[in-house]
Amino acid sequence: MWRAGRLTLPTCSAARPAHPGAWPARACVVADRCGGAGEAVASSALVSSLKGVTAVGCPRPLLPSRVKLKIPFGNKLLDAVCLVPNKSLTYGIILTHGASGDMNLPHLMSLASHLASHGFFCLRFTCKGLNIVHRIKAYKSVLNYLKTSGEYKLAGVFLGGRSMGSRAAASVMCHIEPDDGDDFVRGLICISYPLHHPKQQHKLRDEDLFRLKEPVLFVSGSADEMCEKNLLEKVAQKMQAPHKIHWIEKANHSMAVKGRSTNDVFKEINTQILFWIQEITEMDKKEGRQLPEKQEICSRELVSY
Repeated sequence: MWRAGRLTLPTCSAARPAHPGAWPARACVVADRCGGAGEAVASSALVSSLKGVTAVGCPRPLLPSRVKLKIPFGNKLLDAVCLVPNKSLTYGIILTHGASGDMNLPHLMSLASHLASHGFFCLRFTCKGLNIVHRIKAYKSVLNYLKTSGEYKLAGVFLGGRSMGSRAAASVMCHIEPDDGDDFVRGLICISYPLHHPKQQHKLRDEDLFRLKEPVLFVSGSADEMCEKNLLEKVAQKMQAPHKIHWIEKANHSMAVKGRSTNDVFKEINTQILFWIQEITEMDKKEGRQLPEKQEICSRELVSY
């Protein structure tokens, strides 16, 4: 609804800037959950940038909603961020970082944004530390949170991570106990899987990979010093799980490629991961997999990328 430079968001609690001019053209709009009458007041510049927004019970912005979470983990809380597509939810992806960094690693942010823009719920979380057992337990807590969430009712999730984060994801996935045919976890995404320490090709981290049964996608650099190409291919041949390996030519463990821009490499990786996920979810539809009831997703924070 247009009204003299104001954007009305029906049935949602009011969300107003802290001071005049706090919303530039590409700023965030912070809003509460839908439920109460109210409106969000924005500058005319922001209103112009949100043309095409419609409302059926709650706003339907063009961009995914960004939701910050604190996920219980023992006596601690894990920092997490969700990108929630403004459409009915079906599948989600969990992503986490490697031995260093956090959930705001540029590639994880780029990948989450790309997947969310194509309708997939994406959750990134931070769990720092070099203790793989600790990382595995944290990942399991995040998975349990999504599985039991009354807010985000997903048909299934894909576990993913970069480097050490992918090791944690693989361990969580291979230790899932089947209960009553539960297949909530649909696949595993390993970005720069650390198959071995540099120059220690005789000590492979392959035990969990052999126990996997659900589909696995490896995205690795052909020059990765922690995942020699021929070794990963030999391991993959022995895996019982359906698998695919996509090699980023001349990329190292950090996915840096001499002569290519970072964004160009990100684009290749993101495209491959999206295509692989879509293949599996389309197969689910053809096989008549039951999806959650239609949900109206209401915005809490609209973000620009």
